[in-house]
Amino acid sequence: MRIENSFIPVRGVGERTERRLWENGVTRWSEFDGEHVGPTTASRIESFIQEGRRRLAAGDIGYFADSLPAGSRWRLYENVREEACFLDIETTGLDADRNEVTTVSVHRNGETRSYVRGLDLSRDRLEAELEAASLLVTFNGRRFDVPFLETCYDLAVELPHLDLLYPCRRVGLTGGLKRIEREVGIARGQPELSGRDAVRLWHEYERGDEGALDRLVEYNRADTRNLETLAETVANRLHEEVFESAVAEGDSP
Repeated sequence: MRIENSFIPVRGVGERTERRLWENGVTRWSEFDGEHVGPTTASRIESFIQEGRRRLAAGDIGYFADSLPAGSRWRLYENVREEACFLDIETTGLDADRNEVTTVSVHRNGETRSYVRGLDLSRDRLEAELEAASLLVTFNGRRFDVPFLETCYDLAVELPHLDLLYPCRRVGLTGGLKRIEREVGIARGQPELSGRDAVRLWHEYERGDEGALDRLVEYNRADTRNLETLAETVANRLHEEVFESAVAEGDSP
């Protein structure tokens, strides 16, 4: 599902109205003719379409991220999947004011890069990674990864953000990332490791165990790579449940 299929960013248009439009054959902006809604709503939709086309042409995904509910930001993904930056961090604890970021991995367009505290992890590198992307994709990043990076590296993360925690909930996938991976059949190389193990591995590395760092980085990289598979899985499910079901309903006699 693409941004051009969406009408809920328009003030006064909820999911019920949007679904009614889809059921009546108005499945994308180009098909809207002012029918099936009142005149005030029609005027707002027409203004939104005009502005939306301009914003898409300019690559301004943030305009749509700001107007979509967190649980609906999966609709941004198909438009910019090649420019999406999948990000995951490991830390020494849960409090950004007292703990530190140990590793950061980013995955974009088939390539994964990892940065380590004290070696190559820096504010400049993080900024460069974010500036090269059109969409940030995390799991629980709104409450954890992003605030941690902003606090520890004095960053202002303004990139449009798809936190997969919320669309996962829409399709009944709850719990942590590892649990959801198992439920949807996403495999990983170190299934026995957890976030607590990531803290332990960092401390072992600080005591001189280079192998512990290797395991920590690979664990972090697996989290990041798997986010892409999860994004594809959840976006496909929601496309079928939210959009295709409405189109099918409209096509039925």
